[in-house]
Amino acid sequence: MTRSTLGRTASLLIAASALLAACSGAGAAVSAAGDATMPGPSTAGSGGPGAAAPDSSPALGVPGPLGDAVTINLGVFPNVTHAPGLVATADGGPLRQLMPNATISVQSFSSGTKAVESMFSGATDITFVGPNPAINAYAQSKGEAVRVISGSTSGGAFLVVKPAITGAADLKGRTLATPSLGNTQDVALRAWLKAQGLTSDTAGGGDVSITPQDNAQTLDTFVAGTIDGAWVPEPWATRLIQEGGGKVLVDERDLWPDGKYVTTQLMVSTPFLQANPEVVKRVLLATVRSVDFVNDHPAEAQQIVNGEIEKWTTKKLSDDLLTASWGNLTFTVDPIASSLQRSAEDATSLGLLEDPGDLKGLYDLDPLNELLKALGKPEVKGL
Repeated sequence: MTRSTLGRTASLLIAASALLAACSGAGAAVSAAGDATMPGPSTAGSGGPGAAAPDSSPALGVPGPLGDAVTINLGVFPNVTHAPGLVATADGGPLRQLMPNATISVQSFSSGTKAVESMFSGATDITFVGPNPAINAYAQSKGEAVRVISGSTSGGAFLVVKPAITGAADLKGRTLATPSLGNTQDVALRAWLKAQGLTSDTAGGGDVSITPQDNAQTLDTFVAGTIDGAWVPEPWATRLIQEGGGKVLVDERDLWPDGKYVTTQLMVSTPFLQANPEVVKRVLLATVRSVDFVNDHPAEAQQIVNGEIEKWTTKKLSDDLLTASWGNLTFTVDPIASSLQRSAEDATSLGLLEDPGDLKGLYDLDPLNELLKALGKPEVKGL
């Protein structure tokens, strides 16, 4: 679904003001209505999206607001693992401040498959998405259609099981769930089971039966005892614990070097990237500022994120659930490309993905690294 102007509660007005003030620095001006204005000139350009950039803000190489009347179609997921994207696209947030004259259409997706389909159809230009949908999009288009241009979130996936299960051996003959066949958590579960010497297949057979299903259904079936566990992202992992009496058998962070693996990243249509470099720069800057904000001001960021979740789903997360889920996530613009590479290898070895070939071309991190350098931040690596 799409949205236009959405109402905000008083608490979100305050939180949005804090966001923009924090992102903009001491030079930000906040009006009585709670809207903050980023420093730097706003140039009402007459050219298209690829027109010359306006004057930069005081930090050399950091773009100021783009005055062009461009149109951008952007995808987000109403999930805590997409917190930076929800902050960036919120009404009055950094993306709208950096492109004040733009028509920004935000679409909410429930799965990476739907986000990729929308991008392939031309309805979405840029979207926050998980690693496996990005791999699939790159492979399906023979390396042509999409590019990953930034990270967003790491962590937040767990195998939660019934209390009686104490180890991998106890899973034999049991039924586990994942969000969907071939998605990021589905691949992680199947690869982990294989490493434990346990078999599974796409038909639900093997030593461990895997049932792909919607996360909300997983909570219901776990509570009912129809399934014995699930490999799911936040906040569903915490919900299985808090509402279903489950326990963590595997924290996916324990399976990766330094506990880091990509959960959410920013992906752009290649034609849009090539035709609209100045727009993409502002989206990247909005992402960097949003990541900084959610790390530096978690309480205010949680208000904004929960408000956005409510807008898209009509229901907020409880404060306890949001806080607990938030603590299991790391927000970073590093796409942690090495983890995506291994996920692709796992999916291929499991027969869930045809060999995608060399994935180096999936990444175009030059625009992000130019921006990070200008901001005095560490650059990130692709493959």
